[in-house]
Amino acid sequence: MKTKPMPIYMDRHDIPKEITAEHVAQMHQEDLKVEHLYGCKGMTYWCDTKRHTAFCLIEAPNREAIQNMHNHAHGEFPHDIIEVDAHLVESFLGRIEDPQKAENEELNIIDDPAFRVIMVLETSDYLHRLDTHQLSMFTQKFHRSVAKSVKHFEGSIIRENDKSYLISFKSVTNAVLCALKIQDSFKYSYPKLERDNQRLKIGLSTGIPVTSNDGDGIFSESIFLATQMCEIIRGQIVISSSIKALYENENRNAVIDDQLIRTLTPREELFVTQLVQFSECTWNKSNFNINTLSKELGHSKSQLYRKIKKLTGKSPITFIREYRLHKALELIHDQQGNISEIAFESGFNSPAYFSKSFFEKFGILPSKYAQMYQS
Repeated sequence: MKTKPMPIYMDRHDIPKEITAEHVAQMHQEDLKVEHLYGCKGMTYWCDTKRHTAFCLIEAPNREAIQNMHNHAHGEFPHDIIEVDAHLVESFLGRIEDPQKAENEELNIIDDPAFRVIMVLETSDYLHRLDTHQLSMFTQKFHRSVAKSVKHFEGSIIRENDKSYLISFKSVTNAVLCALKIQDSFKYSYPKLERDNQRLKIGLSTGIPVTSNDGDGIFSESIFLATQMCEIIRGQIVISSSIKALYENENRNAVIDDQLIRTLTPREELFVTQLVQFSECTWNKSNFNINTLSKELGHSKSQLYRKIKKLTGKSPITFIREYRLHKALELIHDQQGNISEIAFESGFNSPAYFSKSFFEKFGILPSKYAQMYQS
């Protein structure tokens, strides 16, 4: 009988400014000396003295064993611990074991940041992203150019399908230049008529693999923000404020072109996160309306209108309706009930109004769309 493999965890340590990469290497060695007492196996770590963080990758029976091991070894408790998939860690960060130690070195000092730029790229609207139509020769050409651009700018494709990509970069400059190259390739991959039926959206955010909000897995906070940039923000390429600051810092004579790239301010990033989190919890409830939205987000109705209109190009009423329609599209695609049931489940009071709104948004009646996925 095979022994079930232990889960793998990644933890985050916020380290004081005076702590060096050598100190962190010594702490890692202390962990390795006592790990067997707690059933743990230290796989590797990342140290970022610039951002004062360190991350440990550990096989362990549970989170408590990791805390106890660290406490015994050096007394430094991790600030957060999440369970991770080893393949994902390797895709994002490039390794799951210590890099080879230089000859004649007693201590393996790893000064290797886990900071990454996360790109989410989508190449069609939501309806076509759920569909499985055969790819056109133009779409195939575009996808080949995306893979070529990512490789050229030293990115790592984490996940991909016919309609979207999740990509990781070490370099902010490379990520921005790659986004611009993909945008340029998009123009030349499709003839004008075909391009009218396509959509390109790219979101770029920065992040570390484990934060207090990363309950859904490695880099989940950064992925969430980059995804929302694609899903709801107006603009073909949208970047976070940290991307802009780092790019302009790395390239002293360069400035982000606002005509090509939209930059969110820190306040806009916070607003988008709060807006989507509240919408995700409330979309199918009857009280998902402008009144509850303005109250929850702490803005007057006029302020809410201006903010949502500026970010999305839509009024709050349209934003709420379309958010529900996207959810309804998923339910129909997954065959989660008949059209009337899905209409009410999505917060619509009338199936007729739901069908009218669905057709206006997606260009197809919900009943016709449902027929496409009937078993």
